Amino acid sequence: MTQTNVAEGKVVSRDVWLQARQALLAKEKELTRRSDALARERQNLPWVKVEEEYLFDTPTGKKTLAGLFEGHSQLVIYHFMFAPEWEEGCPSCSILGDHIDGSVVHLANRDVTLIAVSRAPLSKIEAFKKRMGWKFRWASSFGSRFNWDYHVSFTKEEVEKRDLYYNFERASFPSEEGPGISVFCKNEAGEVFHTYSSYGRGVELPMGVYTYLDMTPRGRHEEGLPYPMAWRRHHDKYEDDYYSGPATSQKAVSAAGGSCCGGEHKA
Repeated sequence: MTQTNVAEGKVVSRDVWLQARQALLAKEKELTRRSDALARERQNLPWVKVEEEYLFDTPTGKKTLAGLFEGHSQLVIYHFMFAPEWEEGCPSCSILGDHIDGSVVHLANRDVTLIAVSRAPLSKIEAFKKRMGWKFRWASSFGSRFNWDYHVSFTKEEVEKRDLYYNFERASFPSEEGPGISVFCKNEAGEVFHTYSSYGRGVELPMGVYTYLDMTPRGRHEEGLPYPMAWRRHHDKYEDDYYSGPATSQKAVSAAGGSCCGGEHKA
């Protein structure tokens, strides 16, 4: 098991700790109430009808966006960073991917289909998915406008000019692929509507590993790294796995590079 040195905090009696914890709990409860209110606002956003007839490659053949719902009325798509020329998916997206399989069956029983979509050809997606041991649905948008229309793919020129549309504003981004989550709803007439999208740090919400890290004394411990998440790897690429061996060295982390994925997906 990985072990690191943690600077000791202030040591107090259990009664003093309890007072501090109760004070923090009041703030946590207030944040929960505010989060609930924000969720209601998110659910009440207006809808936009999807007019484009997108086609996706899936293991069971070509499907439209409506076909991806698989009998449910709500669809959540994780825009997984995996460009056609890459040999593997983004390591950061792969951490989120590690959280998906445990969620899909529960969501399906709440009338929600959760899938991933990438521009990579289906053959590359299927090979990478098998390597990572994942079972969730994953479709290819290769050849369609889907990624461009939902602002998770960019041209080389846009990246070089540091001028592209991401997270609802003109900005720069270090890669031709960006992460995101988009939500759609289908009515009884079969019409599909776009109801929500989130990008940037918004995609952290389903990433439970960060929730756990935020509970620990050191937190995310990303200070001094080349960029946030520079520590991450595909789960089969850490120097040693959870069950044995030392932690990934700081030297290896620092050598990861400065882009969102450190160039590892192009290996």
